[in-house]
Amino acid sequence: MDGDRQIQSDAITATMTYLVPTGKKPVSYQYDPPPGVPLRSGTYEDRSVQIRNARTLPSDLSLDREGFAIVPHVTKAKDLSDDAEVTAVYYPEVEQLVKQATGASRVLIFDHTIRSAPLAGAGRKGIREPVKRVHNDYTVKSGPQRVRDLVPNEADELLTRRFAVINVWRPLRRTVEDTPLGLLDARSIAPQDLIATDLVYPDRVGETYAVAYNPAHRWLYFPRQRADEAVLLKCYDSKEDGRARFPAHSAFDDPTAPAGVPPRESIEVRTLVFFPPEN
Repeated sequence: MDGDRQIQSDAITATMTYLVPTGKKPVSYQYDPPPGVPLRSGTYEDRSVQIRNARTLPSDLSLDREGFAIVPHVTKAKDLSDDAEVTAVYYPEVEQLVKQATGASRVLIFDHTIRSAPLAGAGRKGIREPVKRVHNDYTVKSGPQRVRDLVPNEADELLTRRFAVINVWRPLRRTVEDTPLGLLDARSIAPQDLIATDLVYPDRVGETYAVAYNPAHRWLYFPRQRADEAVLLKCYDSKEDGRARFPAHSAFDDPTAPAGVPPRESIEVRTLVFFPPEN
């Protein structure tokens, strides 16, 4: 079967879309911008890259080394496209999952996003399509700012010790056959590859990292990720001791996917993760 061959393959070659550095800070509007202003600025380029099958690696991946890991996890939520059920059932599960995986003393879930071209096309509000640009969700600036925004009364104390932003990413209801999540090993990213980008909302300006191409980049993915598997993806770490801080990621078109497979549908839950003082 095609799926079996895909899982056995050590690597595939696919296209990733990178930002071209120009010296000018890119801007991305998260709402309709003023007349004459583009929704997104910046020049992008497609690069052919090798993407290693993480399932064939000789050792497990680490949140502190590569910046991501996959764990088995069966949710009791019956419909992850139902926001109320996600909040009531799935959020507590994610909190425990992240605590167990990281040793955190506290996990604060602050939002989630469903990505589904079919649901977006059907007019469901708040549904997004997969992002096919190499990026990381937080920067040196916006990581701490998220703490200040979400827990302003505790921020001064919380920012004195280690914290991280970790996303929990999984299929919405079925195995991912196409447009999987590509994961960029944090150890292969040079500081100059990360380009701060303004994320403009009606009431605030956030910041993410776009990523410039570097032939040293090491890409990984989990082919045919199942609904009972969750990827933990670090997007920020305050600790500056050599551990992964800004691993990047991107959806990509899988050239080995069989024709006519269902479009990828996924859910990602975003968490602030606070560690005991000794960490």
